[in-house]
Amino acid sequence: MPSFHELGLPKSLQKALDELGYKTPTPIQLKSMPVITSGRDMMGIAQTGTGKTFAYLLPILKQWKFAGTHTPRVIVIVPTRELVVQVTEEVEKLTKYMSVRTLGVYGGVNINTQKTAVYQGVDILIGTPGRMMDLALDNIVRFDELQKLVIDEFDEILNLGFRFQITSLLSMMKSKRQNILFSATMTDEVDEMLDEYFDLTEEVTLAPSGTPLEKIEQQGYHVPNFLTKINMLKHLLEGEGFDRVLVFVNNKRTADILMEKIEEDYPEQFGVIHSNKSQNYRLNTMAAFQSGELRGIVTTDVMARGLDISDITHVINMEFPEVPEQYIHRIGRTGRADKTGIAISFITPKEEEQQIAAELLMEKEIAILPVPEGIEIAEKLLEFEKEKKKIKQLLKRPKHEGGTAFHEKKDKNKKVNLGGPGRRNPKKTEPRNRAAEAKKAAKKKRK
Repeated sequence: MPSFHELGLPKSLQKALDELGYKTPTPIQLKSMPVITSGRDMMGIAQTGTGKTFAYLLPILKQWKFAGTHTPRVIVIVPTRELVVQVTEEVEKLTKYMSVRTLGVYGGVNINTQKTAVYQGVDILIGTPGRMMDLALDNIVRFDELQKLVIDEFDEILNLGFRFQITSLLSMMKSKRQNILFSATMTDEVDEMLDEYFDLTEEVTLAPSGTPLEKIEQQGYHVPNFLTKINMLKHLLEGEGFDRVLVFVNNKRTADILMEKIEEDYPEQFGVIHSNKSQNYRLNTMAAFQSGELRGIVTTDVMARGLDISDITHVINMEFPEVPEQYIHRIGRTGRADKTGIAISFITPKEEEQQIAAELLMEKEIAILPVPEGIEIAEKLLEFEKEKKKIKQLLKRPKHEGGTAFHEKKDKNKKVNLGGPGRRNPKKTEPRNRAAEAKKAAKKKRK
């Protein structure tokens, strides 16, 4: 494995790397370097914890030349505010001995402060899709001098519903630019976007899409409900080795409920992070966890991606994620930087389908362990579990049939299509407006 000194980096960049203690590039960094420095568009597929941020920053900074412009030459788009902060800090560390103006922008803070900072001049602008689009629509961020566009965690950006913002930003940018895209998984939506908006991207793959890191031991327990899961979690926390723990749930309400229960037995040992918490609170909680002041964090999927928190011993899924790829991103928070890690999932009967979907994606089974003796198996359901049950029952109710107009329409629908252009090519037939047909039938009857 070559060292960074063999990659021909500028002295100023090499000096910063030496001070940070980085000696050897990761496989994705080695693979990305020649493609990005050649100027070709790139689609990098790599798991979390493989050094993707440096994989695009190092080749970009290797070729950096001073230019007397005030508008961004490099745009980096990431899915969350925490990632904006983290990537901005990484750029600042690497450019300690270089003349590069870096700025991070995201929602939830005063946009006017960010507008002023952009006006003062920026070389590398890092931001979330929403805030980046707001600034571009106000003509604050201009793309006249843009040379490189980086979209990191592309699959997660699309999964969070930012496709419109990304396509809007792409339409504002000049076509002559280098596109550098990174994704942990190659989803259908990512594939679709590549076909529609990017030409001839060279794929750099570190591992098959969806493969978990082999250094992560995956375990699961089948339990009946959430209260039993809490009993399981408290039992595990009594054991040894659970020193740096991330506990994942599926939404912020469940995060608050769980935090309240953990606080009863482990006061001031855990923090909670979700989208309702202020940016400062979230950053302070992460800093306290990183420094060892907190033993663990209860969080939603806001922390499943990209965030580089070192030495996490255990990832615990209190609720199994609904999207199988998200399971991989969650467990990828542990087992990083050549260390081993353990991922534990508590799975109710309703979540077994999601478990199977994740196993099929990984092509690997989660080891299901027996529930330890002495664990209290609760019978009571919490309110949010009862609500889910009610919704499921409502969805199963048979639909009531309507009046005469409904039956006329129902009989009409029984007619057999014997041919014609619509039969030969069903996709080209016009969609029927059933409401209009029912209205017409009722009107005819009144006459």
